[in-house]
Amino acid sequence: MTNLQTDVRYIKGIGEKRAKALEKLGISCLGDLVAYFPRAYDDRRAVSPIGNLTPGDTVSVRAIIADEPRLSHVRRGLDLIKFRAVDEAGSLQITFFNQSYLKGQLLRGESYVFYGKVTGTLLAPAMQNPVMEKEADAGRMTGRIVPIYRLTQGVSLNLLSQAVAQGLTACGDHFPDPLPESVRTSHDLAQTAFAYHNIHFPDSEESLELARRRLIFEELFLLATAMGFLRDRRTDYNGRQIPVADLTPFYDALPFTLTAAQKRAIADAAADMGRNVPMARLIQGDVGSGKTVVAAACIWLAYQAGHQSAFMAPTEILAKQHYDTLSNLLFPLGIRVGLLTGSLTAKKKRELGDLIETGYFHLIVGTHALISAGVRYRDLALVITDEQHRFGVDQRSALTEKGDHPHVMVMSATPIPRTLALIIYGDLDVSIIDELPPGRQAVDTFSVDETYRQRIFRFTEKLLDEGRQAFFVCPAIESDPEDMSGGLKAVEEYAKNLQTDIFPNRNVAFLHGKLKPKAKEAIMASFVAGEIDILVATTVIEVGVDVPNAALMVIENAEQFGLGQLHQLRGRVGRGAHKSYCVLISSNQNETTQARLDVLCKTNDGFQVAEEDLALRGPGDFFGSRQHGLPEMRLANLQYNMDILSQAQQSAVALLEDDPKLESPAHRALRDRIQTMFDLHGDGFH
Repeated sequence: MTNLQTDVRYIKGIGEKRAKALEKLGISCLGDLVAYFPRAYDDRRAVSPIGNLTPGDTVSVRAIIADEPRLSHVRRGLDLIKFRAVDEAGSLQITFFNQSYLKGQLLRGESYVFYGKVTGTLLAPAMQNPVMEKEADAGRMTGRIVPIYRLTQGVSLNLLSQAVAQGLTACGDHFPDPLPESVRTSHDLAQTAFAYHNIHFPDSEESLELARRRLIFEELFLLATAMGFLRDRRTDYNGRQIPVADLTPFYDALPFTLTAAQKRAIADAAADMGRNVPMARLIQGDVGSGKTVVAAACIWLAYQAGHQSAFMAPTEILAKQHYDTLSNLLFPLGIRVGLLTGSLTAKKKRELGDLIETGYFHLIVGTHALISAGVRYRDLALVITDEQHRFGVDQRSALTEKGDHPHVMVMSATPIPRTLALIIYGDLDVSIIDELPPGRQAVDTFSVDETYRQRIFRFTEKLLDEGRQAFFVCPAIESDPEDMSGGLKAVEEYAKNLQTDIFPNRNVAFLHGKLKPKAKEAIMASFVAGEIDILVATTVIEVGVDVPNAALMVIENAEQFGLGQLHQLRGRVGRGAHKSYCVLISSNQNETTQARLDVLCKTNDGFQVAEEDLALRGPGDFFGSRQHGLPEMRLANLQYNMDILSQAQQSAVALLEDDPKLESPAHRALRDRIQTMFDLHGDGFH
């Protein structure tokens, strides 16, 4: 019997070769196929008389083939089939390229429906390679609203449409509905089978809208419920209860005074750790707001109680920076800190592993190496991850499994509006550090066009003369040969140009994601050491090390980046005692683009930038580095579906208040879907 797990190869017309092509689209089973939603639709219902055709229009025409189709071999690799089709209003010249097999299918005197773009002239209209169906058989690719899918080599629109249609027929009405009946009826949502059929092959605009609304609500409701469930199920476990010790010795040992926001965040986390359920808290603060000190306070509390902590960073160089910072803060307090990264020799890893397992190190800082199979902790009670969106649910879980339900703290310097934070970090409690430490300077930001380029180069030279360093950020790694305008700056070519023609007496280097890890580490280390004057890079530096001497950030083609990214890039400078600047270069005169860039010129507040970005551009930037482990949103767009998001979140909260563990039989399908979404293996469901 067919079900949603049935392999697509069992669908008529899908063999091994086509199944492999479909895998590139993420389609391997029937469930994947019917959930592969169209990216757009063509309304092919209206039929135009030939006499009303205008070149440039894309229309359907019902016409009879008036003469025998002629097959011509123009040259090797180019065959043409030409014929004339007529209706009562006129004549249409039709040409098919390299489809010689159609010669035997096109019958003179037979009526067909053709759909395509009109070329030629008003008096002599034409079509090239139109979609075609016999009038007697029309209704699959013409005469209806037709779904348009994202395709790949070896998968045509016709093939995919037929496969989806067969998949829907095979499923029948046996779609499991994750929405409880009470939720579906209270929000007047369509049945699942109706929604799936009409999202692919809608009978009307109204049916399509009903299907879209149902499936968008379902996506947002599932995510909100799953996040709430993950959050609530922490109470099922006994955490490592860490007494809230007097923090005065820790505060006294610091070489600076904490802000009120930092102390609030520490108090939040300390209270969590003092309870008998595992903490799961996000410390969210702008670049330079002092999140690491909050982590250090919690590490000190764990140490006071005799437990180990682990701190995971996304890159080796960032891990090394955190190791240096935390060692300086914590060593005077008696805390031994170890550094474990992937580049260490096997012998060194074994030596460190033994010391970690015996409990010699109270804190272990590292990269993904912290979660490798051979690493064992003596008593891991606190797990901290930096730049959470770079890791995600899966890797965070892998680290927490190294201990017995340890407390978890995640830190992010990516300000996210609360609406989106509920989706991205819905399983976490949130503390926001909304003030910068004293002495942290605002970065002066300017938005300019190409006419300022020489002034920018002169200003760069002036800062370099003063001993400062500069970043230049480009949107591309290599030049695109198809970019005839030559408009996008590419890292390697631009770095060579700066070195050769603009700053011949300076040391210019480049950095991008395609370089080998060791090369990236070496270049960044040289920049930190002051051996490189100008670093030309992609957004690979968006989350990076402190370079206190860097005082200038120049961002080329600034319109290519989201405000969130631009703000993060700007945060790479202004980290020392020197006055710092950010210059956004864009020749795009679009009013919306200029309005976006002006936001950065007006404020250094990352949360204000994030709110403006959501309003102007939508949530794309926040989901650009989507958490691994979070399901992809196939239809929902928070820019346009905020009202549905609000309804879905309210419904999720109400449902979990009544049934926090989703134990009701009415919530069985919902529980199963969440279990599949996060691969929970039943953990926490019983």
